[in-house]
Amino acid sequence: MRALAARVAQLRHGLVWRVTVVIIAGVLGGWLGLALGGQVVTPIGPADVDLSVSPSLRGETVVNVAPLGNLAFDTHAAPLRFEAKISEIRLAAAEEMFQNPEAINRMASSIGAEVQRGVIQLFVQAAVAAVLGAALVALALFRDWRRAAGSALSALLVFATAGGVAAATFNPSSVSEPRYTGLLAGAPQVVGSAEGAIMRFSEYQEQLAGLVGNVSRLYEVTSALPVYEDEESTIRALHVSDLHLNPAAWDVIGSLKDQFQVDLIIDSGDFTERGSTAEDAYADEIADLDIPYVWVRGSHDSMGTQRAVEAQPNAVVLDDDFEEVAGINFYGAGDPRFTPDQAADNPDSDEVAAIGARQATALRDADPPVDVAVLHDPVQARAFTGEVPLVLAGHGHRRWSELEETGTRYLVQGSTGGAGLQGLDTDEPTPYEASVLYFDAETKRLQAWDNVTLGGAGLTSAQIERQIEEDPEREITPPETPPVTPGTPGESPPTPTETPGDPG
Repeated sequence: MRALAARVAQLRHGLVWRVTVVIIAGVLGGWLGLALGGQVVTPIGPADVDLSVSPSLRGETVVNVAPLGNLAFDTHAAPLRFEAKISEIRLAAAEEMFQNPEAINRMASSIGAEVQRGVIQLFVQAAVAAVLGAALVALALFRDWRRAAGSALSALLVFATAGGVAAATFNPSSVSEPRYTGLLAGAPQVVGSAEGAIMRFSEYQEQLAGLVGNVSRLYEVTSALPVYEDEESTIRALHVSDLHLNPAAWDVIGSLKDQFQVDLIIDSGDFTERGSTAEDAYADEIADLDIPYVWVRGSHDSMGTQRAVEAQPNAVVLDDDFEEVAGINFYGAGDPRFTPDQAADNPDSDEVAAIGARQATALRDADPPVDVAVLHDPVQARAFTGEVPLVLAGHGHRRWSELEETGTRYLVQGSTGGAGLQGLDTDEPTPYEASVLYFDAETKRLQAWDNVTLGGAGLTSAQIERQIEEDPEREITPPETPPVTPGTPGESPPTPTETPGDPG
């Protein structure tokens, strides 16, 4: 009996192993089949589009807008990557579409069906390719038709399951929050206007039509890209921070100002490295931008730096001040520390938080109400929760965002100067980061923002990720328990040390 039981266990183990090998061969063969045959060319609007599907750890849809870059959308949860690449623009159809202002609206009625037909054709062809690939790989390995059939069936089941999960988890609203990677010069035209995304088109076909229209227009007028759409109902602001005396930061700021046609620039501090008199000339670049430049002092900026910025004709320096700029009501305060001066009695983090708490109380009776508060250090800015809809900060050279229960949104910027010389101390240089903010011109509330990360030769490549504010008109309410911050009531915030020369 023991010998029989051992024989049965051996046979069972062998069967499990053979089934496992057949399934593995099916998955690998199916992947090979997809790589070779998972593509179709289908007409969508005025373009012939190459659609493909392939396995991926991240479920996404990618639109290749060569030579400008890629748009990526988190459209589904299945481990499949769908890619669309324009292989040809039918110029006659494109020209007719652009000559008639109603053409894109009419295209919306048919483009959904065209995409659906293309996707169905892609899935059928991809399934056939996966099955054939699995069968051929299994035949080559096992030289057995039954095992080959088992591998083919495994490939079909895996692909069908992945396709079903993709369909079940499909999120059409992801089109309004694209991630762009490519040349900075073409970024606004490809990503499109945030105003259109904010409107939340009621039909997915309209979003597809707008996207196809953007891409088609780029191909039609390659030599002269269209101007980024200008909407009087939107105020565009460029948020930068932590330039750290890097001359290349001005190239970044100037390019983003022109490409996105911003109305103002907001700088949340650390303009220089040591706040010395020799560094004051760095501020002269502000005047060349020719739009309002809202600035608060950072922990690396001296009072001499502040005066150099104030001397620029378009600069608006906020140091415990209120100011309306481009229709937006700002409050801003400088960092109470000056860290390059090691002899200075700089407050610690708890004291900085306490200073921020006292400053935040001034916003409660502000008339008109403050729309945006600008501080350098998030520690100082934390006390502004529930007092203002939006707080901008920097300091940490790492971008992050947080929406508090009070309704206050914190947007903390990375380093627009690549952290200056500090950014070269790491194995990988600190990226150049900035954000384009879109405000409603009537309510002054943030509607959306584009996070821009720059790198590459000449800082010409860009990664842009659009974020949509889900509830722009949300209520702002003070926290039930005020932030606990130590410090002596009534204490005035210290000011940075004067620095007639380099502090060393």
